[in-house]
Amino acid sequence: MREGLRPAQLVTLEALEIFGWRLAFVRRPLFQAPIPVLFDRAGTRHVVILEDGTLDEHPVLPLRT
Repeated sequence: MREGLRPAQLVTLEALEIFGWRLAFVRRPLFQAPIPVLFDRAGTRHVVILEDGTLDEHPVLPLRT
């Protein structure tokens, strides 16, 4: 799933994994950068890592339950 992520996204991903976050999936919209989505250890919160490696802690991202 990490293939195609920007270097800044990978750095952030590795840092979050240390704290128990896990990469759940990567959305790959056509002609746009990949969107990695991570969930916390309990699976109750999710974040998105933006192209520059910053976190979007309140993403407007429809998820199926």
